[in-house]
Amino acid sequence: MKYQVAVRALCEFTAKVGDLDLRFTPSPTAQEGMAGHAIVVGRRGPDYHAEVPLAGDYQGLLVRGRADGYDPEANRLEEIKTHRGDIARIPENHRQLHWAQAKVYGWLLCQERGLREINLAVVYFNVLSQHETAFHETFAADELRLFFELQCSRFIAWAEHERAHQEARDEALERLRFPHATFRSGQRQLAESVYRAARDGHCLMAQATTGIGKTLGTLFPQLKAFPQQKLDRLFFLTAKTPGRRLALDALATLRHQEAGMPLRMLEHVARDKACEHPDKACHGDACPLAKGFYDRLPDTRKAALEHQWLDQHSVRQVALEHGICPYYLSQELCRWADVVVCDYNYYFDMGGLLYGLTLLNEWRVALLVDEAHNLIERARSMYTAELDQTRFKALRRIAPSMLKGPLERVERHWELLHKDQLDEYQVYPLAPELFIMALQKAVSSLTDHLTEQPTGNDAELLRFYLDAMLFCRLGEAFDSHSLFDISRTPTLTGDSTSTLCIRNIVPAPFLQPRFDAAHTCTLFSATLSPANYYADLLGLPDETPWIDVESPFAASQLQVHAVSNLSTRFVHRDHSLTPIAALMARQFAERPGNYLAFFSSYTYLRQVLDAFCEAYPGIPVWEQSRQMDEAQRQGFLDRFSSGGQGIGFAVLGGAFGEGIDLPGDRLIGAFIATLGLPQINPINEEIKLRMQAMFGSEVGYDYTYLFPGMQKVVQAAGRVIRTQQDEGVVYLIDDRFNQPAIRRLLPTWWEVGRHRLPLLYPRPAPAPLL
Repeated sequence: MKYQVAVRALCEFTAKVGDLDLRFTPSPTAQEGMAGHAIVVGRRGPDYHAEVPLAGDYQGLLVRGRADGYDPEANRLEEIKTHRGDIARIPENHRQLHWAQAKVYGWLLCQERGLREINLAVVYFNVLSQHETAFHETFAADELRLFFELQCSRFIAWAEHERAHQEARDEALERLRFPHATFRSGQRQLAESVYRAARDGHCLMAQATTGIGKTLGTLFPQLKAFPQQKLDRLFFLTAKTPGRRLALDALATLRHQEAGMPLRMLEHVARDKACEHPDKACHGDACPLAKGFYDRLPDTRKAALEHQWLDQHSVRQVALEHGICPYYLSQELCRWADVVVCDYNYYFDMGGLLYGLTLLNEWRVALLVDEAHNLIERARSMYTAELDQTRFKALRRIAPSMLKGPLERVERHWELLHKDQLDEYQVYPLAPELFIMALQKAVSSLTDHLTEQPTGNDAELLRFYLDAMLFCRLGEAFDSHSLFDISRTPTLTGDSTSTLCIRNIVPAPFLQPRFDAAHTCTLFSATLSPANYYADLLGLPDETPWIDVESPFAASQLQVHAVSNLSTRFVHRDHSLTPIAALMARQFAERPGNYLAFFSSYTYLRQVLDAFCEAYPGIPVWEQSRQMDEAQRQGFLDRFSSGGQGIGFAVLGGAFGEGIDLPGDRLIGAFIATLGLPQINPINEEIKLRMQAMFGSEVGYDYTYLFPGMQKVVQAAGRVIRTQQDEGVVYLIDDRFNQPAIRRLLPTWWEVGRHRLPLLYPRPAPAPLL
């Protein structure tokens, strides 16, 4: 088998040594790096050769790359590196890596031109002072050949091991069988559709109700497609922790088919969940797990991959046995795992690790996007940036003197932005160019300061630096997919402060390249309709197929009642409290058990709860409160015990509206007293206008309010029926649930009946249609 590797990748694998060092040291941007290289090359003579293509072969390994420059008169090959600040701050292990690259290029040139020796130079160019510092050494060709062969032999040994692993993996996946005797109803349809998408190399949207076994029904066919499609990696991307756990359970079920199945599975978790020493900085002088990280990495990596099953616990165990950081070991293992289970942001975020590795290594990857209805809001947050003036003013008071001028200019332009703004919230047609220019200059000054003084800086200074860089970056990419808005907040002095926001509302332009980079992608959820809404906002390829998978449940399992004579609109809420309480009490009396009641806000929840407790004090109740921690959330769920009785009060769209599993009699019914429509406010109204402009006037309201609201309703109702043995009831409490436009957004397997409440309250004024 012929292997091919870039010089840089070869050296990073074989010659990276020393400590893990993540101290904040600003490095030149890509543009500064290219400009620096051009300046150095421009200073050389007319016979100087830049970007010299070189290649060489060793035992079937083809090594290729471009040397930065070669002076034939001096017989000097140069490796050019740009940097900021004092050259003494360049870590020794970085310098060793630079010399390794120079040596490999040196041998390739000696081999190509028959040279007996060559002068190598590592040239460091300071982008601030424009000063060059060069380190020279003359090497014999034979010495460089031995160095080259040593690096290649190290890499070949690993490459042979990887080839053997991939062959064994693909053979095992060819033998892989569905782990159950039969598919659930609809599960085969889902699996076949996922397999065809992988076979044909396109995206797929699959709406499949909870309980169908979506996780196993997508993982199994995607893995079966690996050998034929020559796939390198599968990324299972989740919005929340429960989705990650379901993926691990499904993968464990598949692996149990044969002992030692050669399928490497990695659970990659957030840094704050994996860090062993959160009180220590990430460098060898502070953290013992960063000391000698790269020296111990090869043995640790080998030991980890022998485990195959690399969940969070296993990664931590191997890392601590070898004395290195679990989180950064997990990052390294992302390069070698067959399946990576992790959060959306590791692929879809602007600096997504897995997306970067996919491009760098030219992998053929498959994506499975779990609970994909969440991706719109998550992606919007990834591509949104805010700057808060109150924090900025506090920062100015503690900023070093060299930053006073640049920050003062930012403040001056900031004040000009909203000096004539009368409303508390206003959208502006363009991003503020003069302000962004001032901000970019401040970022440049901050970069220089942090280069010269990398330690001892206030946390607020670093936070502003990162926020400002993101704001500038999104400002450069500003277009119709985003809004620039200013929110003003009055102060006690009669003045006001403001928040500047580049607010993404259509993440499609940012996500589209990420979908394009994947060989295949399946997005699946119980609420993924209408298809055009998700395709438009997520930037899915044209003609992406959408399927509504057959439900495994019978309509008789779930009684769905749409209340036809009650409004939960804000103006009618006072009239709704007594009827809703009476409905809930009557259902509880008819069939005692555990129920969930969902409301549009904590205020509405509390109003109904107070009315219910006053009228029916004998029925147990418990409520979701604001800012519940993990233990409190678990305590809320623990109240839904088998054989238990009571009603839990929750907010629609909150922690208990999706992603929880209460099968059997742990939950037998739900009351949903809202359409879940987002609040009508200036921001959402501006989003509606932009949706109308981009996708048509007829969908502005639907894209902004109706579709996101009904998604929450269906997700909440989906908590009731979890298995084919469950039975339950759902009450949709609002007269709008009987409108045809709303009914079309409900699951097709439901049979919705009209339900009229006794008029126990004065009839309110007529309600608007929506």
